[in-house]
Amino acid sequence: MTDYLADVRYFDAGADPAVVDKIVKHLGIALRSREPSLVSCSDESELGRVREKWCMKKLGATDIAAADAVIARVCQAMKSAHQKQRVTFYYLVAKEMGKLGDL
Repeated sequence: MTDYLADVRYFDAGADPAVVDKIVKHLGIALRSREPSLVSCSDESELGRVREKWCMKKLGATDIAAADAVIARVCQAMKSAHQKQRVTFYYLVAKEMGKLGDL
């Protein structure tokens, strides 16, 4: 958990550990192996899964274009990270959507 929190805090110094922990629990088994624990901003099918499973299903987004815009902004914000941790990516998407309190 502390590794995930440290990565999230690299992008958001005030990240709430309880929210990060909720995301870690939500992702569960996906974090056990390397590839599923990362998000690739260059893979359109991956970004589509983030949009459908995280933005729309979990966070309740209804506007596909708005969800895609949020994902694009998070990709831009994390461009310095060669490996984009899924926990951090999901946290930043939820923050950008104003949904951290809903997790």
